[in-house]
Amino acid sequence: MYGYIKGIVTEIESNYIIVDNNGVGYIIFVPNPYAYQLNNEYTVYTYTQVREDEYSLYGFKEKEEKDLFMKLISVKGLGPKMALPMLATGSINGIMDAIDRENILYLKKFPKIGDKVARQIILDLKGKLTASSNTILNNNELVDALLALGYKQADIKKVLPHVNLNNDIENQIKEALKLLLK
Repeated sequence: MYGYIKGIVTEIESNYIIVDNNGVGYIIFVPNPYAYQLNNEYTVYTYTQVREDEYSLYGFKEKEEKDLFMKLISVKGLGPKMALPMLATGSINGIMDAIDRENILYLKKFPKIGDKVARQIILDLKGKLTASSNTILNNNELVDALLALGYKQADIKKVLPHVNLNNDIENQIKEALKLLLK
């Protein structure tokens, strides 16, 4: 098991990256491979899945993203190949908020997540997801930028779950401003 791998991204494919660490290229399945840039060094937090016929590495830019992934794959009927696209298309706070508010429609928008699996996610995880929104509020460029623009922390906290934090900072700010202006 690896906690993280620090190395240079040498290849980017549609669902994985290859990270070179001391001459060894690790294939790591990630939610959004295009969030990485070739020939740049990254610390990728990893989860190792061991099966009879394969070893697979799943990686994440943020520790919070990995923590949510680990909780998602603990849900009955939800494996890594279903949880990874959830993190690719949804924000961490958006997913956590949907689970806490029992928003089945939000969860069903993800690939391969039907009514039964969405209900199981809520049943297994409601109330068990810790407040990473406070962590994000305390150390996030987006929050700092919005505070600098004069918005109140309470208003920012309301829109933060609906902003895709996997986007670059410019798109995050644009998305947050649209929500704040509604």
